Amino acid sequence: MPHVIVKLWPGKSEQQEQRLADAITDNVTSILGYGQESVSVGFDEVSAEAWRDEVYRPDILAKESTLYKKPGYKM
Repeated sequence: MPHVIVKLWPGKSEQQEQRLADAITDNVTSILGYGQESVSVGFDEVSAEAWRDEVYRPDILAKESTLYKKPGYKM
């Protein structure tokens, strides 16, 4: 049952977030073979000022060995 959490800066429209959630769901179902009923997608908006402490350090640096796509920036 994949649950995907997208962390991003605030400011994207509801339409953009829905399009991304649909694209993620489509890819998860086609690549992993799950039905759409098995996939959930959520969004966590994190301010630029909080990004380092709330995302970069705990989710990127601390889990670097589990990343399949690493960011092209360093903080």
